Amino acid sequence: MKLYCDLHLHSCLSPCGDEDMTPNNIVNMAKLKGLSCIALTDHNTARNCRATALAARQAGLGFLPGMELSTAEDIHLVCLFPDCDTAEAFSRQVEKALPPVKNNPRIYGHQLCLDELDRPVGEVEPLLLNATTIPLTQAPALVREYGGVCYPAHIDKAANSILAILGAIPPECEDLFDAVEVSPRYEIGLLPAVETARQNRRTVVSSDAHYLWDIAEAEHPFEPGDDSLSRLVLASLGKQPL
Repeated sequence: MKLYCDLHLHSCLSPCGDEDMTPNNIVNMAKLKGLSCIALTDHNTARNCRATALAARQAGLGFLPGMELSTAEDIHLVCLFPDCDTAEAFSRQVEKALPPVKNNPRIYGHQLCLDELDRPVGEVEPLLLNATTIPLTQAPALVREYGGVCYPAHIDKAANSILAILGAIPPECEDLFDAVEVSPRYEIGLLPAVETARQNRRTVVSSDAHYLWDIAEAEHPFEPGDDSLSRLVLASLGKQPL
């Protein structure tokens, strides 16, 4: 049986995330699209992960809690964790590293925290879209302290990707990442810089969806291997590593 995953999704907690991106809507759309496992990766927070985990459990869908971390260089990293406790502990540390800038709902929308029934239970005041003070070179070790894995997000895109900002994965980061992410629309072989970054690394295809209709289709199978990301995905499905 093939596994289909979308490991980069945003809820209505993320700035510019659509208000229809609630835990149950996300889970139900993922089920309709035939996905096996999803991850919630809101900008610089994991506050909606527990509600989404509960919704996914009810639906029989694999789920990984996480976040999209903005490093000090404003490079986006997908960070995934084995459970909500560790994701929330990491989230508390990341939120302390954000600048004291308040969200403007008229520009970015309300940053809503929801429960497992999609009911609002709070709103995050600091703007979650900003870069943190966590340097790129320190982020992977920090994520590992919480039992997680991280890798550069949407390296084929022009905004907030490691290639767009630095031009390449720098030598001091070569051994820090076992995977890179590309968008579903990326045509393999198209961009030399992306192809160089993909060498000897797992390529994760994920949507970065901020709207329900952007959640990935069951088109790019996830092939489990002997790596940390595979172990997280298989554990979320109740399967043993191959």
